[in-house]
Amino acid sequence: MAEQTTSSIVIDAAPADIMAVIGDFPAYPEWAKGVTVAEVVAEDADGWAEQVFFSLDVSPIKDEYTLAYEWDGYDEVTWTLVEGKMLRALDGAYVLVDQGDGTTEVTYRLALDVSIPLIGMLKRKGEKILIDTALKGLKKRVESL
Repeated sequence: MAEQTTSSIVIDAAPADIMAVIGDFPAYPEWAKGVTVAEVVAEDADGWAEQVFFSLDVSPIKDEYTLAYEWDGYDEVTWTLVEGKMLRALDGAYVLVDQGDGTTEVTYRLALDVSIPLIGMLKRKGEKILIDTALKGLKKRVESL
């Protein structure tokens, strides 16, 4: 999936602290807007989630889907869609770069495709809203812990 939307934010925390929040899927309904369920289905040997089931309700998308995750230490986590009802593809990543001053730049990349026809511009706008909401929610959650 070539076309993707990217956005970044600086969070006042170390990469390990941010990854701990990203990897704490059962807590997502507390801070990730629209996520009503986030349930780890499978874990790797280190205890990181390999597959996570989500129930999402963010107008206009209401869906249940499972994502497969790949973790690269505290630097990056990527995911791809395993199965979904409305979603046909959902590829994304959080890329963390330690700024060396106690802050971390977090970049969120997202490309999605839905089973209903959407104009490319509308799809990009939806991705941008999802990304900005996710980054702001992540920043608020990490910095409040």
